[in-house]
Parts: sequence; structure tokens; C-alpha cells
Amino acid sequence: MPEKKAVPAVPERKAAPEPPQEGKKEGIPALAGKVEGEKGFFSALREKIMTTKISGQQFEDMFSEMEMALLENNVAVEVIDKIKHDLKEALVDHPIRRGRVEETVIVSLKDSIRGLFESAFDIVSRIREKREKPYVIAFVGINGSGKTTSIAKLASYLGEKGFSVVLAAADTFRAASIEQISQHGDKLGIRVVKHDYGADPAAVAFDAIKHGKAKGIDVVLIDTAGRMHSNADLVNEMKKIMRVAKPDLKIFVGESITGNDCVEQAKTFNDAVSIDGIILSKADVDEKGGAAVSVSYVTKKPILYIGTGQDYKDLRPFDVDAVMENLGLA
Repeated sequence: MPEKKAVPAVPERKAAPEPPQEGKKEGIPALAGKVEGEKGFFSALREKIMTTKISGQQFEDMFSEMEMALLENNVAVEVIDKIKHDLKEALVDHPIRRGRVEETVIVSLKDSIRGLFESAFDIVSRIREKREKPYVIAFVGINGSGKTTSIAKLASYLGEKGFSVVLAAADTFRAASIEQISQHGDKLGIRVVKHDYGADPAAVAFDAIKHGKAKGIDVVLIDTAGRMHSNADLVNEMKKIMRVAKPDLKIFVGESITGNDCVEQAKTFNDAVSIDGIILSKADVDEKGGAAVSVSYVTKKPILYIGTGQDYKDLRPFDVDAVMENLGLA
């Protein structure tokens, strides 16, 4: 008799995994793990919640893991407090349909994080609305933050929109800075108004605006000296530039990858000169995202653009949806 073939065991059926979404980012690993991971945030939640309501103690127990993930990803403490307050208001002692606890928490978390961002305005529209030329924008930030490169990127962007632009090399404390912005001007075909190393930076800004008025230039972009936010003398020099130039817009430029340092810098510059908006540089290499989540809420000022590379085209308007995707909450 022929040998009987063994019947293969039928494997236990498991739910088919969802197909990966093409182009979707992996997200912040620590936070995404706490929010979506089977062995993280929600698994603990499922074990603790046996009813259709979350008690105050259950909420405190489950939020502690999320709090650690947020701290590890450089989210500011006041932002974490805001998220905790929002979630507690939305979840504690409210009826939740059995089996929909996870969905309810995710929706509440998305709403809370979206509420962190101030509404951005359109610089192009503001330039067009101003009757008397030029529209003056001054930039502040510390050395190495990508400030001068961000100015060049914005100059290129505005040029593509049809505006004439002049650059003011008002960082006279470093000869290399004057050279750097001059090189950008040469590459872009844009006039750079500059004085000698050590000259009065407020005078450079004044002359650039005067030139802009005489030539009918649409926009003057003023590069100020990169300075540590803790240096009182240099911050006072920056205030002088603002008094002389009377800019229509003051933009803080900070490195996204520096996390809470970027947030603290923005707070100090905002206290000193009352910034109007923010550019986050080097966002393409920021794996944590804490600065993007925190800086707008802490300063109550909008993020206008993010830098995503070294080319002039690598400046794009800030998109809240992109931040949500990075957090694993899209």
C-alpha cells in the first residue's frame, strides 16, 4: 500500500495585516509605539479598562507612558501639560463605546496636537497688500541655526513669485557672515547692501531700506548677527536694529533638531523683539519633532516655513498634516 501523506496542520487564522501605505512615513518611533504599538500604550490601556468609562486613576496610569515618550522626543513640558489636560477633559468619566477606547483616545490626541499650532499667514499676500514699498523682514536667531541660508531660500522663493528683493548684510560682527550672504546674492542675482566688518548693523539696515525705496524694490530681507539668546548686549543691539528698520515682519529661525533649545531660544527672542513668525531649519533630519510640536504653542506665533535641505528650493510652507504624519497620527 502506498504510504499515506500526512495532512498538514491548519495554522491558526490571524487577521490579515493592513497593507503598508506607500509613501507613509514611519513616524516618531517612541511616540508612535506608545500610541499604536500592540505592547505599548493601548495594550496597557486595554488591560486596565474593564468598563466603558475611564477613571481619573486609570487615565493617570496610562498617560505616564505617553508622557515619557513625549519627553524623550523633546516636547516642551508646558505642551505635555496641555495635551494631558485636553485628553483628561475628553476622556475621564465620559461614556465610551466598548471596543472603541483606542479610537476615542487617538481622536482626542489628534485634536489636542492640532490645537497647538497658531494659524499661519501668507507672506506673499502681506507683501502685495502693503502700499508703500519696500516690505521689510528682519531675521533673528543664533549662530549656526541656518538663518542666512533660510534668508537666501526665502529670497529665491519671493523672486519666483515676481518680487524684487534686496538683502541687507547687517551681521557685521563676523566677516564670514558678510561673505556668506554676498555669495548667496551673487548666485541669486540679488543686490546685497553691506558695510565693512564691524560697522553699525542698524546703519546697514537703514541703507538697505533707503536703497529699496529709491529703486522701487518690493522686499528687503535683513540678516542680523547670530547671537546667543543669553547675551544681553547683543540682544540690545538687535533691539536697536528693530527700532531703526521698523520691519513689517520679524522672523525667528531655529534648528528643528535642537528640540527644547530651539523652543527656549524662540521664547527669549520673542520676549526681546516680539517675533511675528518662525522658520524651522533642518526639519528633514529631525527624527523627534519636539520643536515643531512645541515652538508655536509656547510663543503663540505661527510656524511659516520649514527648511528641508540645502538647495534654494528646499523651503516649503508649514503643513500641520505633515507634522501629524511624522507623529504617526495622520
